[in-house]
Formats: sequence, C-alpha cells, structure tokens
Amino acid sequence: MSVLESPTLWVAVAFVIFVVLAWRPVVRMIGGSLDARSARIRAELDEARKLREEAQSLLAEYQRKQRDALKEAEDILAHAKDEAERLRREAAANLEAALARRERMAMDKIAQAEAQAVADVRNRAVDVAIAATSRLLAETIDARQSDALIDRSIDDLRRKLH
Repeated sequence: MSVLESPTLWVAVAFVIFVVLAWRPVVRMIGGSLDARSARIRAELDEARKLREEAQSLLAEYQRKQRDALKEAEDILAHAKDEAERLRREAAANLEAALARRERMAMDKIAQAEAQAVADVRNRAVDVAIAATSRLLAETIDARQSDALIDRSIDDLRRKLH
C-alpha cells in the first residue's frame, strides 16, 4: 500500500483543506465577534464613564446645595438669635416701663391718700374747733353779746358781698 492510498493521509489532507477553507470565515466570524464584543465593551465603558461623570456632577451639585442649605440654616439661626435678643431687650424695657408706671401709680395713690388724710384731719379739726367755739361761746356769751356779734357779722357780710 502506498502512502497515497492510505485513508489516514486523505483524511488528514481533507482536514487540512477543510481547515484552510474554513479558516477565513471562522477567523472573520471570531474577529467579528471579538470586534463586536470589543465595541460593546467600549460602549459600556463610555456609558460607565458618562454615568460616572453624571454622578460626579450630581454629587458636586448636591454638595453645593448642602453647603447652601447649611449656610441658609446658619443665617436663619443667627437671625433667630438676633430676633430673640431683640425681643428679650424689648420685653425687659416693657417690664421696666410697666414697673415704673406702677410705681408712679402707687406714689400717686399714696399722695392722694396723704392729701385725703390731711383734708380729713383739717375737716375734723375745723369741726372740733367749731364745736369747741360754739360751746365756749354758748357758755361765755350772753344773749345781748350774741345779738351784737350777729349784727356785726351781717354788716361784714354786706360789705364783703357788695
């Protein structure tokens, strides 16, 4: 048997021819598949890069918003403290004014009570003096002297009224 008649040789030759003929389409298919996969990976990487950039942008924006919100909260707190201090000073001034008004009212009431007491004492003294004078006059003046005093008083009244 010759080498050319060996079935193994022809199977090997057929296999080599098959591999040579199938190599290009297989290589193209594998290359195309690898290129497609490479393009898909590149697109995914680009998408991931875009998403990362968006995430960084959003993070920066939220950090800025957070800083702005903290600053606004600090401003509100400072304003509230200022307002509370102003209200405290105002309340203290109002309290002081109210206490001063009450003190003046109390002093006025005391002055009125003193004036009323002095007037009452005077009136009482006048009443006592009149009663004492009346009793003294009644005891020491007789009817003739009484008539003369009355006449003199009437004459004094006429002169003072006219």
